[in-house]
Amino acid sequence: MTLEEKIAHLQATSMEEARAEGNAIIDNYREALEKLLKDHKEEMLWQSETRIKAEQSNARHMLNQAAARTQLELKRKTGKIQVELKDKIFDEALALAQDFMKTAAYEDYMARSIRKAISFAAGEEMTIYINPTDERLLTRLEEMTGTRLTVSAEDFIGGTRAVLRERNILIDNSFKTLLRNEYDKFLFGGDGIA
Repeated sequence: MTLEEKIAHLQATSMEEARAEGNAIIDNYREALEKLLKDHKEEMLWQSETRIKAEQSNARHMLNQAAARTQLELKRKTGKIQVELKDKIFDEALALAQDFMKTAAYEDYMARSIRKAISFAAGEEMTIYINPTDERLLTRLEEMTGTRLTVSAEDFIGGTRAVLRERNILIDNSFKTLLRNEYDKFLFGGDGIA
């Protein structure tokens, strides 16, 4: 081998080794960069999943708040409508009671109510009141029951009230009280479901 051939061979071998070393460095650098890229992708994926979970949780929380506000508003509106309907029902009940007070059956009802109060008193002194609007029935009811009646100064719609002062007892069969008690007990929904 000539000197030139040896130099060419040495040069080729050196170049080959240098290329191999360069390729090895580039491969190592590429692997390091790919690992860095893979780690970065995993970190970004984890961060995005965490952000998505946080946003989903926040969205659920906001949705629950909106649902709660809506439900509260619905209950408020439902309650208001129920009160309006309840008032209408009891206005109609009052009108029916006033219509009933114009019938002969009302006079019989009043006589029965007075007799029950007399029976309950069992001879004790008692004052039986009738409503001012029933003053026209005073004489007839006194004849039917055999007792003295008093026209009340207070309007209690209709019915009777009896007071046993010795025992501090009020027998209140006034339509005003009966309607108020029913109004207070009245619930929509049948089985006590408001």
